Amino acid sequence: MQRTLSSETLSQVGKTVKLAGWIQTRRDHGKIIFFDLRDSGGILQLVCTPQEKEVYELAQTLRSEWVVEVEGEVKERPDAMKNAELATGNVEVGVKKLVVLSEAKTPPFPIDTPGYDIDEETRLKYRYLDLRRPRLQKNLKLRSEYVKAVREYLFSKGFLEIETPLLTKSTPEGSRDFVVPSRAQPGKFYALPQSPQQYKQLLMVAGFEKYFQIARALRDEDPRADRGFEHSQVDLEMSFVGMEDVMNVVEEMTVFAVEKIGGNIAKKPFPVFTYEEAMKQFGADKFDLRTEQEKKEGILSFAWVVSFPFFEKDKTGKWTFTHNPFSAPLNEEHEAMLLKGKDIEKIITSQYDLVCNGLEVAGGSLRTHKPNVLRAVFKTMGYKEQEIEEQFGHMLEAFSHGAPPHGGCAQGFERLLMAFLGEEYLREVQAFPQTGQGRTSVMDAPSELSEAQLKELHLKVQNPSTKLRAGK
Repeated sequence: MQRTLSSETLSQVGKTVKLAGWIQTRRDHGKIIFFDLRDSGGILQLVCTPQEKEVYELAQTLRSEWVVEVEGEVKERPDAMKNAELATGNVEVGVKKLVVLSEAKTPPFPIDTPGYDIDEETRLKYRYLDLRRPRLQKNLKLRSEYVKAVREYLFSKGFLEIETPLLTKSTPEGSRDFVVPSRAQPGKFYALPQSPQQYKQLLMVAGFEKYFQIARALRDEDPRADRGFEHSQVDLEMSFVGMEDVMNVVEEMTVFAVEKIGGNIAKKPFPVFTYEEAMKQFGADKFDLRTEQEKKEGILSFAWVVSFPFFEKDKTGKWTFTHNPFSAPLNEEHEAMLLKGKDIEKIITSQYDLVCNGLEVAGGSLRTHKPNVLRAVFKTMGYKEQEIEEQFGHMLEAFSHGAPPHGGCAQGFERLLMAFLGEEYLREVQAFPQTGQGRTSVMDAPSELSEAQLKELHLKVQNPSTKLRAGK
């Protein structure tokens, strides 16, 4: 007999079905035992009576979170026993056959609560149990539905989904790289991508005019509530476009996907502010436009921020980029300033950021596709000619083979989902996030390598601290 999900039993009254899942709760009422079965379709009440002796005796031993398989007849509940708070509350299953597939220890914490009060380290150590709670089940299902809607929209507009490498080269893109030692080439290292930035630009050079992927981005930066070592983003790039073309696609995609998952948007089209206007009005380039009533109603309020300064001074007084070194100056006037190396502080970039309820949820720009302009960016930042060739020679070479004007955007949809769901922390919309101290969920990482592994990688750890040796 084929397995039936709990949600499917509403149309199966009078039929015998086979179900499988976890015991949510068990209630022994003397001559009748009720237990709620939980599966991916929801929760369903099952009934065991002494008439089915073996089933009844086994049901007395059941505990929460045991995994069972049952067969029985779907029955409509008496009117007085219907549960309006349960999607399957109008039916129940009289159990004729019961098999215990797996027993379970008592969970280290309750999983039928929101779980906010539970210590983060404990929750993530037992993340596979934490994920059973209804709130996180809902969050991850909505995440999947959002990604599905994004793909649906982009495919309808002629985009191709193309994967880019996870092993790449270390280049300055705003954060520290995670690096991977090469076994075959001693002393050399790969870097994990902070974004697919360079590869998606190379795809434009290759003639794929509309690209996207659900990309993993890995950045060795200090974790915060809305930021971690790893995150996912909707990454897209387009050829032969202007700023408004890319912004319109991202806006349409966002509206389509948000409304698909039941979100309400305050204003369409999204308001647009220049960086200067945002700083004067809100004191920041990330702001919340909602009224108090809209906050109570869970409304999403989006806005674009444009016309950012291209460069700013770092802690040492040198010029560095504010967003992305591969961005293009706003127009020919600002490009000329860059090429002449004059009025650097006045150069505006073609960057555009999308904010929602006080969070930055997307960012992109038109890209530099001219070798001389890209060289000028890195010269402005103090790179010598040899350094430019070593780190970016591949991009300069690619641009010399006929590069189309292009631009793109990366949407950090996990932050967007945080806003939609009213979650404070990024981990609440990720399956297996890191802790605030950078420890991985469930698995004990980062961890030490064995001497054999270190030798094979031609590495030697010198004077590791007690904290590192303990794997803390």
